[in-house]
Amino acid sequence: MIKTVLEIEGMSCASCSKRVEGALKKTDGVISVSVNLPAEKAFVEYDPDITNENALVKAVNDTGYSATPAGKRTRTITANIGDMTCATCAQTVERSLSSIPGVQKANVNFAASKATISYNPSATSIDDMKAVVHDSGYTMSFEEEEEEEVDREQLSINKAARKMWTASIFASIIMVLMMSQMFFMAVPYYFIITLILAIPSVFIAGADTHRATWKALQHRTVNMDTLITMGSLIPYLLSLLGFWFQVTTFVEMAATIMALHLVGRYLEAKAKGRASQAIKKLIALEAKNARIIESGIEKEIPVKELNIDDIMIIKPGEKIPTDGVVVSGSSTVDESMATGESMPVERKEGDGVIGATINQHGFLHVKVTKVGKDTFLSQVITMVEQAQGSKVPIQEFADRVTGYFVPTVIIIAIAASISWLLFPDFHISIVEYFDLPWSNTNVPLFTLALLATTAVLVISCPCALGLATPTALMVGSGRGAQRGILIRSGEAIQTMKDVNIIAFDKTGTITKGQPQVTDILVSSTSSSEEVLSYAASLESVSEHPLASAIIKKAEENGASTHEVKDFESVTGKGVKGLINNHEIIVGNRKILSMFTVDYQELEEKMDNLEAAAKTVVLVAMDGKMIGAIAIADTIKEDSIQAIREIEKMGIKTAMITGDNRKTAEAVAKMVGISYVISDVLPGGKVDEIKKLQSKYDIVAMVGDGINDAPALKQANIGIAIGTGTDIAIESSDITLVRGNIKSVVSAIKLSKSTFRKIKENYFWAWIYNAIAIPAAFFGLLHPMIGAGAMAMSSLTVVLNSLRLKRANIDPEPEK
Repeated sequence: MIKTVLEIEGMSCASCSKRVEGALKKTDGVISVSVNLPAEKAFVEYDPDITNENALVKAVNDTGYSATPAGKRTRTITANIGDMTCATCAQTVERSLSSIPGVQKANVNFAASKATISYNPSATSIDDMKAVVHDSGYTMSFEEEEEEEVDREQLSINKAARKMWTASIFASIIMVLMMSQMFFMAVPYYFIITLILAIPSVFIAGADTHRATWKALQHRTVNMDTLITMGSLIPYLLSLLGFWFQVTTFVEMAATIMALHLVGRYLEAKAKGRASQAIKKLIALEAKNARIIESGIEKEIPVKELNIDDIMIIKPGEKIPTDGVVVSGSSTVDESMATGESMPVERKEGDGVIGATINQHGFLHVKVTKVGKDTFLSQVITMVEQAQGSKVPIQEFADRVTGYFVPTVIIIAIAASISWLLFPDFHISIVEYFDLPWSNTNVPLFTLALLATTAVLVISCPCALGLATPTALMVGSGRGAQRGILIRSGEAIQTMKDVNIIAFDKTGTITKGQPQVTDILVSSTSSSEEVLSYAASLESVSEHPLASAIIKKAEENGASTHEVKDFESVTGKGVKGLINNHEIIVGNRKILSMFTVDYQELEEKMDNLEAAAKTVVLVAMDGKMIGAIAIADTIKEDSIQAIREIEKMGIKTAMITGDNRKTAEAVAKMVGISYVISDVLPGGKVDEIKKLQSKYDIVAMVGDGINDAPALKQANIGIAIGTGTDIAIESSDITLVRGNIKSVVSAIKLSKSTFRKIKENYFWAWIYNAIAIPAAFFGLLHPMIGAGAMAMSSLTVVLNSLRLKRANIDPEPEK
């Protein structure tokens, strides 16, 4: 299966996104689709054996909208052209560039010695352009050798601003003339002047709105633009009857409705831009250039030209260009952009570093380990985009309703007109009862009917419904990313708030995952050196997490190691093998019992060590116990506080570990965990999660190792510690980059805050329409007031989502 992102142009409301989503879902081979209206993107998963990107693009284009695979949209660059001596040279370069497949437009300015080129990056490249210009006898270079991609969002805001000012200026002039006509003096040729002045507002600034309406009608559908077109064109066209009949003019209403609509669109575009700032800030963190050593020479190159194993030079105060490993030098690195942790961390030879973090004091040589889309920052951006493009289960019902919203509104508007014409006395009595300042029943009945109809059209707002979830997800997921909490899907946000129990892996999650030998017990017939020597020899060929602690202790004590023959690993119990013709067994009580080895001599001491949260590894030789080694994994500093706060929230905590019962309970008691699951084999974690689900229903699992991946998938919410393995992170719904479990508390709070905002947004969107549409139907709202209120409803939803930026998601301070 392949996942792709399509950038969509032309969507104006929830009805549009619903139509795009429907078209993609009907395409053969498409598995899942999610359309994000504010981000103007569609996230599609499809079977490459059945369909492809071109088919997906065609499906969207056939609905009247425009789709482009993400990253393949037309880019515009400016290049310096050298060696031109006259205007003919400029024409030659222009023709050469224009002949390249993928170049859509090329303009060469001879006086400035520059070329402006619009091209499709998927069809051609800068190197192709350079080659063609060079073959023509000229040179092509860039001041920064970097594509200058246009900020589509800013262009959209600028375009919305131009339309808003055009419509508003002319509508304002019309309103001034109307006030003069009503209260001061008659304006000569008022009717004709206002008809002409309304053209820029209704037809020029509103052209895109009417164009979208026409496209929708061509495809036998309606959207938000349809309502605005009807609300502005019908009053304007009816006003034209004034050339032949004595009728009330509605030009002022037509111009004002369009102006208020475009003001709302501009404010909405600005607010949506603020909601999507998280992605922009992440992208802005990327370094542009890197300094590398090549053949002993230091040179600076663009980051995009870095290759795996290149050696980068990072001086104090510089940004680390991409992910890598320190090969020489030491320093402190500010990793707050990745982890949200304000304190710098020490990095020395052998340590990994993250691209876009800041080297503070030392001089580092770093070997490149990841480039392009494989880097940490690129993966974070992808995860945030996926979360922003996903859907929350609560949204499904709203989407279904939204699909019928605009047709229903048009029916209600028509019904309002008919009702006014059939039952005028009833409607007039209601208007006169409320006696609102803008109410005027001393006008022709046709006018009252038209006002009510237009008010219903322009006050209805499906946009607010369409923006309710995506804007909250955009702000919430962005806020999480800044704090090192990466949420993969909207569903995880909704589910996380309902979790009843959180199961934690012990090693590397609650504990630091760096065990060390604390005690060595010996039998009456052995010595500590002998016990350590045999244990280290066997563990040197083992992959058990505790092996490194025993080997390290042996090295520190100078204990010798021996060749191991007939090595055998017994999963979940221990290892055995032959050393100098002696059968050596190293492991827990289970493996000694399996080979009928008596360990009673040291059992009391072992019990005491296990009661102190230490893991005891037993050592036997030729069927007799010769000693035991106690290993402790220290508790993370934040574990106790995090567990306490989770329990305080009313969420139960559990610990799943392969350790024996006594050790597990000792650790659980130290950190405050209420439910202990011990002696679990690596493959048994999934079964334990299933048992918890049968008892507690919604279960979250926190882990960091490869053996945690299946359990993370089985849990309703899988939470990976970011310092763990890539496979665990890929299996998770939420990733905690910091690597401490206090972030679990923040993730719960973020989930609750985000979902609360989603519910608030739906409430305001529904209540607005529930009150506004009946009020407009009965003539209690003037269309111009309705148009302003409609614009404000969408803005209210977006601004409410932006309040998430100030929500407190920090754990309680330590006491």
